[in-house]
Amino acid sequence: MHSSRKMFSKSPYFFPVHHFLLLLSLNTVLTLATDTISQGQSISGNQTIVSKGGIFELGFFTPGKSNNYYIGIWYKKIPTQTVVWVANREKPVSNPATSELKLAKDGNLVISHSKLPVWSSNTTSPSSSSSISIIATLLDTGNLVLRDQSNSSIILWQSFDHPTDTCLPNGWVGVNKITGEYQSLTSWRNTEDPSPGLFTKTIDPSGIHQLILQWNKSRSYWRSGVWNGKSFTLMPEMDGYNILRSEFVDNNKSRYYSYNFSDGILGRTLMHSSGQAQQWMWFNDEQGWVLVWAEPLSLCDIYSVCGTFGMCDNKDTPVCSCPSGFSPTSMRDWELEDWSSGCSRKTHLQCNDRNSTTGEKDGFLAIPNLLLPADSQPVATTSAEECEVACLNNCSCTAYSHGNGCSIWYGDIKNLKILSEGENRSGTLYLRLAASDLPRTGKRKLIIKIALSATVAIVLLTLMALIWICRRKGQGTSKFPEGPLVSFTYNELRRMTKNFSEKLGGGGFGLVFKGILSNSDFVAVKRLEGVRQGEKEFRNELGTLGRIQHVNLVRLRGFCCEGTEKILVGVALGGTKVAGMDGGSRTAKMMYTDTVEDADREDMGTMSECAGKVSVVGKEIADDDADMVDMGKMSEFVRKVTIVGMETVARS
Repeated sequence: MHSSRKMFSKSPYFFPVHHFLLLLSLNTVLTLATDTISQGQSISGNQTIVSKGGIFELGFFTPGKSNNYYIGIWYKKIPTQTVVWVANREKPVSNPATSELKLAKDGNLVISHSKLPVWSSNTTSPSSSSSISIIATLLDTGNLVLRDQSNSSIILWQSFDHPTDTCLPNGWVGVNKITGEYQSLTSWRNTEDPSPGLFTKTIDPSGIHQLILQWNKSRSYWRSGVWNGKSFTLMPEMDGYNILRSEFVDNNKSRYYSYNFSDGILGRTLMHSSGQAQQWMWFNDEQGWVLVWAEPLSLCDIYSVCGTFGMCDNKDTPVCSCPSGFSPTSMRDWELEDWSSGCSRKTHLQCNDRNSTTGEKDGFLAIPNLLLPADSQPVATTSAEECEVACLNNCSCTAYSHGNGCSIWYGDIKNLKILSEGENRSGTLYLRLAASDLPRTGKRKLIIKIALSATVAIVLLTLMALIWICRRKGQGTSKFPEGPLVSFTYNELRRMTKNFSEKLGGGGFGLVFKGILSNSDFVAVKRLEGVRQGEKEFRNELGTLGRIQHVNLVRLRGFCCEGTEKILVGVALGGTKVAGMDGGSRTAKMMYTDTVEDADREDMGTMSECAGKVSVVGKEIADDDADMVDMGKMSEFVRKVTIVGMETVARS
């Protein structure tokens, strides 16, 4: 409801008499706050009339996001606009400012747009003279009535005889036996379109005292059960509400069902656009409408609720979906939960003609666990293959099933309902599709699988190669390059030495540990102790030592300088592999203790004078530890002097 919509302005008590007489002589819009439209008066734009008790309001409205306008009746005091009746539901107007609802001279209510008639109540007045006294009044029941002003008991026309989708308390669903006119509830198409939908609630035309729900006014899909004097036999929920008063009337003039609630309770019976008949009640405490009951309870029990080729599954939300090869006919309608338009094919069937692009014929999509729709035609065949061929040979055939014999469906298929797996009523429907919409099978499917597998394999191999390269780069400092010294991180050396777990020896300036590079080469790692040099000086001296190459020197190839940690890394002698160190080679352990005691006094340029000498000095290689030395192998290393424990560095 528009926020701008309002009741007519109050009467101007000091309105000049000649102006008043002038207005009476003209066909003017209504200007008084009232529940009545009199002869020659009209409402337009955002003007409304309100029932005497302020319960209902009548005027132009637009539903949802629609751009169309309608004359309707809604609850006045309920914050959420709830429309209960629409006059021009099939003929909306585009602009309420140029449209009006008017009580014409012939006594009919007429809606016009730009002075062109749109809708009329189409009532016949007793005489032209009496039409002058006819008025239109909106009652507190929500009923809009045309009656004689001089005798209000004479009803010429009323909206309760022409309901749309809602039956209000004191309203009725039935049939006028004199005119043959039915008072039925017909759903809106959706929440933005009040035009007649596909679902109707009406009294059973066979004469049985019951209500039925119909699809397209032709196929019944629910019955209330026979009236037992208090309620309908198939609606036990009616007995659970003491506030509900119902009656079923059958006399010479009419046959109808009516209901009412206790005083002060607002309620409405709605024929919902989904196909459900719903009973709603308003609760002030919750400030909202509460659904009391709905029939049928399952949406999938509503005939063709999902439209042509649409499938209904109670386990899904929303319940409607389209099979493979189809898409919603109107996506906007589906967004508004109006599925009645159903699904449309993505590709037209080729029938017996081969597809000009692929050269393939139509095929079939198997849909299992389906409640097979009605209206099938039996065909005499001996096998499922013959049944399929029989369908393919008929251009009108859209599906087949071969369970208890061959059944074929022609044209559009409705009421497809998916059942739970294993239900006795379920079967498999083979739905005809264009070749391009069929799921890939056979050789093509195998080729696609092979191509996909090859693609995945290539991607995985590429990723593995990239990971290996990244790891190699990450461990690149663990492999000695030629050139300047390598700066190791402390964590790298911890990993190489297994957390400094295998000790090779030690000296006055620290311990030496066995280390393993990623290529399995052996290195000696010495953690210096008592070194008080600054990082800059330490790095400068190591840079100089790293460039020295001598036949009698084991070359220093790396270091670590992080915080207080200062560590030297030297290569294995003679290219010794880790495998040769298993069991703990005493010679190797000896070679990686501290270096010569007087190395700091040697002139590095004359290191050749040290050839033939090995001065093994250090507390670990003293006389007490002489048994550690493998004298038989000592000759192999006699010309090597380790620089790992270079005290020239440590003592600086």
